[in-house]
Amino acid sequence: MTADDAGPDDRAEEQPQPVTSGCPVTWEEGPRREGPRGAETMEMLDLVLQQATTCLGGLGALLHRWDPNAGRLRLVSVSGIGSASAEAWADLHAEQDVAPVRAVRGGDFFWVAGDSLGVGAAGTAAVPLLGVEGPVGVLSVLMAGAAEPGEVQRSFLCAVAGWAVGRLGGGPGILPGAGLVAEADRSVGMGELTATLAEAVTSQDVAEAFAKHVLAPFGADGLMFTVLEGGRVHVVADIGYPPEFLQAVRDIPASVSAPVLDVVSTRVPRFVESSAEFLRRYPTMRGLWELSPKEAWAFLPLMASGRVLGMCAVSFSHPRSFGDGERTLLTALGGLVGQALERARLYDVEHARAQELQRGLLPRMLPRLPATSAAARYLPAGRDEDVGGDWYDLIPLSADRVALVIGDVMGHGITEAATMGRLRTAVRTLADLEMSPDELFIHLNDLVSDLGEDCYATCLYAVFDPVAGRCTYSLAGHPPPVVVHPDGTVHIVDVSPDPPLGAAEPPFDTHQLDLPDESLLVLCTDGLVESATRDVDQGLAQLRHIVSQAAANTAYFDPADQDSDVRRLEDLCDTVVSALLPDPGQTNDDAGLLIVHTRCTAAGDVASCSLPEDPQAAGQARAYVREHLDAWGLEYLVPATELLVSELVGNVVRHATGPIRLRLLRSHSLTCEVYDGSLTTPRIRRATFTDEDGRGLQLVAALSQRWGARYLDDGKCIWTEQDIPHGDASGEPGLVHAASTV
Repeated sequence: MTADDAGPDDRAEEQPQPVTSGCPVTWEEGPRREGPRGAETMEMLDLVLQQATTCLGGLGALLHRWDPNAGRLRLVSVSGIGSASAEAWADLHAEQDVAPVRAVRGGDFFWVAGDSLGVGAAGTAAVPLLGVEGPVGVLSVLMAGAAEPGEVQRSFLCAVAGWAVGRLGGGPGILPGAGLVAEADRSVGMGELTATLAEAVTSQDVAEAFAKHVLAPFGADGLMFTVLEGGRVHVVADIGYPPEFLQAVRDIPASVSAPVLDVVSTRVPRFVESSAEFLRRYPTMRGLWELSPKEAWAFLPLMASGRVLGMCAVSFSHPRSFGDGERTLLTALGGLVGQALERARLYDVEHARAQELQRGLLPRMLPRLPATSAAARYLPAGRDEDVGGDWYDLIPLSADRVALVIGDVMGHGITEAATMGRLRTAVRTLADLEMSPDELFIHLNDLVSDLGEDCYATCLYAVFDPVAGRCTYSLAGHPPPVVVHPDGTVHIVDVSPDPPLGAAEPPFDTHQLDLPDESLLVLCTDGLVESATRDVDQGLAQLRHIVSQAAANTAYFDPADQDSDVRRLEDLCDTVVSALLPDPGQTNDDAGLLIVHTRCTAAGDVASCSLPEDPQAAGQARAYVREHLDAWGLEYLVPATELLVSELVGNVVRHATGPIRLRLLRSHSLTCEVYDGSLTTPRIRRATFTDEDGRGLQLVAALSQRWGARYLDDGKCIWTEQDIPHGDASGEPGLVHAASTV
């Protein structure tokens, strides 16, 4: 049959129209119902066409309504076919020799080979929509392949037709030649399932939708979606199975799973009505069967885009038989859910990649340092992407000082996450150079400005000095810190931030905050405290109230038990997030939170003295080192430390200017600092065999774990760090790390 046979006489002159893409087109002459219910009906019919086209691997689909008074088929909705091509079948009379009419006349599935509408189809498959009182309409699919639809494809079309009848007002649907599809409430459930699957995002969403609308009507209590990947069976979603069974079935070789291989290779569903039948069919599966409480199964192929994704197993805790209508409907549902699962798995993959990207950009572990413990949270906006531009960091500096960082690249998504990664790397690099907060912001502002005129970022960068008990920080368009004092009082620092990075003009202001021992610093991004219902000031006030209540009810500080300290900080993070963001999936901005417990250095762990600006200074430095290391129980570090301070002080005497000062700091490592009044940068150089000097800094590097220089307003400090094998003199553990939740 040709397109000329199907339409008006002038159809022969018309050029074939290309298949359209995108959403289905609802025909102008189709039935219109006013109000939301009518719109829902049309959307459901459109979805029917999409599913029918996809599951059969067709080019497009059409839905006609039967008008018994006029004896004509009126086109209601069309998907995947151009309007001009579909025009030929817009209004069909009962005598026309085309697939839709012949299916209605015969009351059963009908196949016509050939390109009836001139769209490149190999044939048309049509199935009537039969209501209680007769035909209601017809569903037609224009097939791409030359082969006539097989048994599974026919079953799917018939089942879809059965529950689509109600949407055209024909009452409960009837399968052509098979009686009632299901009870009325089951038919309603299928329509609701289709709508729910259209909104499902993840594989688990698909499973829960299927379980809600399918398991109960069929009396089932188990569900499992499995796919084949890399020669193995992967369970992507499950409901109603014991853990020991799931553990045994996850990631087993495909060659071991007989039901999966059977269904995937044949593309034919298998209905197993008892355990005896299961063991007879699949004797090699006895081990898994013994772990499962199920007694009957429907193994359905998951079809999508013309291929088999895997298998859907609907299971029952008691033996049961499957009628023809149930088998047909369950088969159809396998095709229906396959489309949703394919889309959901794509989301799952992208979701996992996004999470991995974010984990790679944010610190996997926050260091547990002598002066600080910390916990943090990152919450992405909405649920579409788990990446954004918020970040936090905790960076160890020399002399037990710690850099605290929290920032927010404006926007949300992959681009902002990439920008955030660049800024975080830049901050860590600049922090290692021991820059002051305001100087660091000057360099960071240049970097953000170079990224483009539409790139901005807010940031708080602070340096906590545990010896001085002081926090020095700069703000660039960022919310100020919230401080919790040891007595439980809470206050928000009242400072005016500089403009955001990328919009600011240096210089940046530097602020200082004196922190008593055992204080908390709560740092956050605006996404945590600002929303459509509250501004930043209201959110900060709410944050202050939440932290104040938590501080009053919990003792957060236990210097002797850092593990417990971190757990309490994690609990506080959860309390703050749950109170300020009860439904993070509904937020429109990323949120970051960093809570830091600060500890000041005890006076007895710091020793400092001034040295003369002459060659005797090195000898005095060695004597000072011996005296204090003996008092601290660190005698075994005396020889190496004497060499270090001799070299550092000797360099100052020879190459720099005074005043000279030596400071020793004991914590999880031993820090030696030599201060002078020069800004000359010390550099390691390669000394030749004949050079009489130039090896001093090589010796320093060899004897210390770390060494470096930091610059002050009136000079510089050269410092070294040596490991204390057993922590401090009391035998406390050395530097360890604690996990932080992302």
